[in-house]
Amino acid sequence: MRSEIVTYGLLAALAIGLLTAAFTDLRRRQIDNWLNAGIALAAPAFWWASGLSLWPGMAIQAGLGLAAFVVLAGLFALRVMGGGDVKLLAALALWIRPDHFLWLVLVMSVLGGLLTIVFGAWHVARRQSGRIAIPYGVAICAAGLLTMFGKSLPALQALSAG
Repeated sequence: MRSEIVTYGLLAALAIGLLTAAFTDLRRRQIDNWLNAGIALAAPAFWWASGLSLWPGMAIQAGLGLAAFVVLAGLFALRVMGGGDVKLLAALALWIRPDHFLWLVLVMSVLGGLLTIVFGAWHVARRQSGRIAIPYGVAICAAGLLTMFGKSLPALQALSAG
């Protein structure tokens, strides 16, 4: 079943969720569990509305989300990533096609590096001591939005044109 109105509505809701996550991470250095859960739980509706097949389509998406969570949970255990960031990126993996997910991770890494440099310079300029809290959710959200608008929407438009 394919429903373009529902598909684009869900993508708009995802964009709002990502912007909310970025804002709260920037403001409080925290991404709420209810927001991550909402993003993850809405993914099956997106799969259905965009016409993704049960096998192998939905199974691959669910597998990508699970694999992302396992790898990122390992990074959380090593204290490299925050818990909210892990859950947000794993939830986002449920929405992004596997062939676009690597691009998302690369963009996220570049944006995260730039964010770290900016926050590091700000930390030094203000002569603060202690550990810097980088709102990495901002990089995750920006990469998610760039992937959605740069890769996912054109792919959906090509499907509806063909």
